[in-house]
Amino acid sequence: MKKNTKWIWVALMFVLLAVIGGCTAWYFSTEQGERKIKSWKSNNAGGLERSVKVYDQSGKLLEEYEGRIDIQDTEYGNKILFDLNGKRVVIYNATVIIEEK
Repeated sequence: MKKNTKWIWVALMFVLLAVIGGCTAWYFSTEQGERKIKSWKSNNAGGLERSVKVYDQSGKLLEEYEGRIDIQDTEYGNKILFDLNGKRVVIYNATVIIEEK
């Protein structure tokens, strides 16, 4: 009787692992999952190759940055900060367009 119980537990563990693995594979194949992977890569690799353009309220280009950049924005949306070439860049109350290369 104990042998049957052992095989039932082994089968249940196998099914559980298969379900978890399938759900994980499905999640990371969705757009949200791909964004999570990209965010993880950006956080652990020091950013992604990006170009950042900063415009004033009238639409005039103020500054342009390019390089490996990891963007951090604030909850209220009035400040963006990032490090580029060892220097911190903080942008307040401007229109910022960030493009990944």
